[in-house]
Amino acid sequence: MDNQVMPREQLGVCAEGNLHSVYLMFNANEGVESQLRPCIANVAQYIYELTDQYADSAFNGFVAIGANYWDAIYPSARPSSLKPFPAMNADTRDAPALEYDLFVQIRCDRFDILHLVANEVCQMFEGLVELVDEERGFRFMDNRDLTGFVDGTENPKGRNRQEVALVGAEDATFKAGSYIHVQKFAHNLSKWNRLPHKKQEDIIGRTKQDNIEYASDDKPLTSHIKRVNLKDADGKSMEILRQSMPYGSMKEQGLMFISTCRNSVNFEQMLKSMVHGDGHGNHDHLLHFTQALTGSSFFAPSLDFMESQAGE
Repeated sequence: MDNQVMPREQLGVCAEGNLHSVYLMFNANEGVESQLRPCIANVAQYIYELTDQYADSAFNGFVAIGANYWDAIYPSARPSSLKPFPAMNADTRDAPALEYDLFVQIRCDRFDILHLVANEVCQMFEGLVELVDEERGFRFMDNRDLTGFVDGTENPKGRNRQEVALVGAEDATFKAGSYIHVQKFAHNLSKWNRLPHKKQEDIIGRTKQDNIEYASDDKPLTSHIKRVNLKDADGKSMEILRQSMPYGSMKEQGLMFISTCRNSVNFEQMLKSMVHGDGHGNHDHLLHFTQALTGSSFFAPSLDFMESQAGE
């Protein structure tokens, strides 16, 4: 197959888990679009090539463009479902929007390589963008969130990761691209850790030690799993591919939640189910113990799309 039929995806979108991650959030300087377009393509290609160079430590990454900046950088075409982050609020539950122009995620099993590459990426963008926020993630125990529960157990496996995360023929210009939603959650671990073990399990909907999901009838309607396992009108699971990792220091710690998906609807419906609930007052009780500090919407196009736009 030639590249026109199958564009090259950015490999970090569907990558398996890693030990370390670096998240870089940039805002573009005024009037730099003509210089930034080729630069974005170069950074994405550089990350793509390093996947081979650092294959032993499972290096991967992607570059994504903010929903609010997309039209400035790529005015000729827009992904069909790309829209700003769906900010939501109900009682004390807040999912705010904090948009950025560019998002670079790089992950690896060696932190020194990530530090090296992050420096290179920032130098490539020098003079065109400002680094607004940076976070560093890590694998905690055996793929657990800092709450102590295994994270990402619902993730699609194998080839199904591409099926869930990458745009297909439904939006041909953006085939092999992905809708990215990012939220930085700060956990209140002292409050969480005061809860009895069984109460924690009821809030999540699975056992803590063995990671066994509750039987459907035993899951509280306010459990996290109940609120995020949704089906569409045809009864099909509304899946996302989570690329989340814990982050933080003793001052602030939590989860960098990263959703990749072939549409923006699945994530939006999950967030709505968590914050607003099911219409009968059943919201996600995990939100009593964690607070979203940010909410950002991006699109990670294929390498071929970025290269095709580089000279525009």
